Amino acid sequence: MENILILGSTGSIGQNAIEVIKKNSKYNVIGIAFNQNINRAIEQIKQIKPKYVYVGKREFIGQLKSLFPKIEYFTQDTLADLMSKNDINFVLNAFVGSAGILPSYYAIYNNKKFALANKESLVVAGKILTDLALKNNVEIIPIDSEHSAIYQCLGGKRQYLNKIILTASGGPFRRFDKSQFANITKEMALHHPKWNMGEKITIDSATMMNKGFEVIEAGWLFDLIPDQIDVVVHKESIVHSAVEFIDGTIIAQLAVPDMKLPIAYALYKPERIEFENKISLVEIGNLSFEKPDLDKFELLALAQEAFRKKDRNWGLLLNAADEVCIEYFLNNKIKFCDIPKIIKKIVLEFDDRISSNIFELQKQTQIIKKETTKLIESLRRS
Repeated sequence: MENILILGSTGSIGQNAIEVIKKNSKYNVIGIAFNQNINRAIEQIKQIKPKYVYVGKREFIGQLKSLFPKIEYFTQDTLADLMSKNDINFVLNAFVGSAGILPSYYAIYNNKKFALANKESLVVAGKILTDLALKNNVEIIPIDSEHSAIYQCLGGKRQYLNKIILTASGGPFRRFDKSQFANITKEMALHHPKWNMGEKITIDSATMMNKGFEVIEAGWLFDLIPDQIDVVVHKESIVHSAVEFIDGTIIAQLAVPDMKLPIAYALYKPERIEFENKISLVEIGNLSFEKPDLDKFELLALAQEAFRKKDRNWGLLLNAADEVCIEYFLNNKIKFCDIPKIIKKIVLEFDDRISSNIFELQKQTQIIKKETTKLIESLRRS
C-alpha cells in the first residue's frame, strides 16, 4: 500500500480523489492539505484519520489541535518539511492557483510519485519543473481531463506525435455576442453547462482562460512547440482531447464528463477501475467541433501567445493577474468584460524575462498580484 498526500483535499478534485481511493485499497491517505474550508477538512480528518495535515490559514491550527491533538500539522513555513517526509510515497497536487506551484517543486525535488491537477504550476514554472522532473526521473502524471486524454492516447508513442487537439466546452457564453459580456453576472458565469468545478476554475472556463492555461500546460507536459497544439470547441464534452500522429491517424479519448475518471487513471494506471457511468455512442448522436472565437475570448489568444514567448514571464503575469481579477469579479467589484482588459494591461506593462529560480517566481507572483490590485482600485475610482 502506498501512502498518498492529497493537496487541496477539500476542493472538487481532492474530494473526488478521496472517493476514488475508497474504491480500491492501493492507497492510504497519510496526509491532506487545505486552505480555508475548515468544516470540510474536519469531516475528512474524522473519516480518513491522516497522520499529517497542512493548513493554509494559520489561524485554524489551534482549533484543529484541540480536536485532533495527535496529528502533525504544517503551514506555509514548514511546507518543505512535509514534502520531504520519507513515508509519503505519492503526492497529488489539487491546489487551486499559485498556491500549488511550490508544492509541485518540492514533490519533484523529493522524488515523489507525482500527479498534477494544478495548472498554474506549469503555466508559471513550466521550464523549472520539467527540467527538474527530467533530472530526478520523476514523471508528471496529468489529472486535467484534457491532458489525461492526451496522455492516454499517446500510449508512450511520443515519437510518432504530430500534434495534439485540446477540446473545450466553450463554457456558458459560447453563443453570446461579445457586446453581451458587459451584462454577464457572477451567477451566470458560475453556471457551467457540463462540469461541476470550483469557483475559480469555473470562471476561468467562462472566459476560456482555463483553456489558455491548458495550452501552456500541455506544451510543457508533452514537450511541444506552439504549432503542435490545436484548440477546438466541442460543446458535448464527450471527446476530452485527441492526438494526431504523423501518418494522419487521430486517436481520441471519449468518456462522460466526470473528473473521477482521469483521477482514477492517474492513480491506478495502467490498470483501470470500474465505474457505472458509461457512454453509449448510439445515444450520444452527433458530436460537433468548431474553432474558438479568439476575438470574443481574448484570454485564450493571449495564453497561446504566452506559450510562444516561453522565455518571457507572460505565464506568470497571466496567472497572477487572473487570480486577482477573479476575486474581484466574484465580489461584484469588476465586470466580466473587465477581466481580459485588466490582464492584457498587466501583461504589456510588466513583460520581462522569466526567472530560473522557483522562489523568485513566488516573489514576482506576489508583486504582480499587488500591482493588479492597484490597477483595479485605480480603475474603480476613476
